[in-house]
Amino acid sequence: MATGETGFDDVSFDLISLQYHSLKAGHDYGQYVRDARNAGRDDIAEFFEQVMAQDSERAATCHRFLGELTTSSESGPAMR
Repeated sequence: MATGETGFDDVSFDLISLQYHSLKAGHDYGQYVRDARNAGRDDIAEFFEQVMAQDSERAATCHRFLGELTTSSESGPAMR
């Protein structure tokens, strides 16, 4: 795997980025759920909760893959 200026291989960097954005979005969705509930739109709030759960699962999968890469020779020097 190629290692960029950061010391992280591209795949590790991509997983870290996706994990960050999934967690950040999940945090933001909490406000969306509250907004929908305050507007009396439980159906929309439930949709936002589903999206939040999907992002949480996505972040957890990234975390698992990063753990695997940390112990492999595929990762860049920053992961060791």
